[in-house]
Amino acid sequence: MAVLVTGGAGYIGSHMVLALLDAGHDEVVVLDDLSTGYDWAVPEGVRLVVGDVADQELVAATIRAHGIDALAHFAARIVVPDSVADPLGYYLANTVKTRALVAAAVEAGVRHVIFSSTAAVYGEPATVPVPETLEPRPINPYGRSKLMSEWMIADAAAAHGFGYVILRYFNVAGADPGGRAGQSTPDATHLIKVATQAALGRRGGLDVYGTDYPTPDGSCLRDYIQVSDLAEAHRLALAHLRGGGESLTLNCGYGRGYSVLEVAEVVRRVSGRDFPVRLCPRRAGDPARIVAGAERIRATLGWRPVHDDLDAIVSQALAWEDALARRNRI
Repeated sequence: MAVLVTGGAGYIGSHMVLALLDAGHDEVVVLDDLSTGYDWAVPEGVRLVVGDVADQELVAATIRAHGIDALAHFAARIVVPDSVADPLGYYLANTVKTRALVAAAVEAGVRHVIFSSTAAVYGEPATVPVPETLEPRPINPYGRSKLMSEWMIADAAAAHGFGYVILRYFNVAGADPGGRAGQSTPDATHLIKVATQAALGRRGGLDVYGTDYPTPDGSCLRDYIQVSDLAEAHRLALAHLRGGGESLTLNCGYGRGYSVLEVAEVVRRVSGRDFPVRLCPRRAGDPARIVAGAERIRATLGWRPVHDDLDAIVSQALAWEDALARRNRI
């Protein structure tokens, strides 16, 4: 049995590949168009197919050639402000292309689907921490594009008999503790990535968008989940489905929030370096507070995160930035 990982040359997808290999999965195939991923992020021995997830002939041929029974779909566009500026681009990348991918997977006989969704489907939640039972009400095109894909997957599963696990991520951060993978996109917008680059002098500073939110210090509050813990949640989801488990929708977070200004201070302290923090107006589409209700994933998948430490997450991000700098000088 083999697993197809779309977006497996990117940030989260590459960590999923490592989690599968570390657990002894011999057959992992990556499908990535390399628009934001890197071929060097795919481990030696893993087949990389360069192409678009919406290329149904390519997807079907890849599934059949490798005997793939499970799909882990990470390929997407993920920047909230960009989705506000380019909603049609996001509905194409995240919804239309997911529809094409799932259609090809169904036609080729895939039995298990793991979908990379987002806490953005909840919008501005009235309840914090956010339980999975809260009705989704996304406030930006990114969240809406992902929620539409959730609906499509659930409807297709009901019609065609495959199982799925939808994982709604909160804010992903950090890097593989062994230094094998990390966030590599130079202009990525992840807060900890930007702050560590600022601390290392690779950006002119950190912009904080909004200081008048109803939070303790006025900046947005988020739940930061370490990327290897997130990848392990996906691996457990796959084991759950292959073991005959029911389809699920689960939050992926730690259940504790940090503000943007708090994260900036942690990066300053861990790095030992100061950097400018610029206070800017709010961005469109940003909720004030969003923290995971994470009890269900622990109970149903037996997920036990081991990297729930913001200082360690920041240290991993700093180490990965140094590794990238060395790679770019080669």
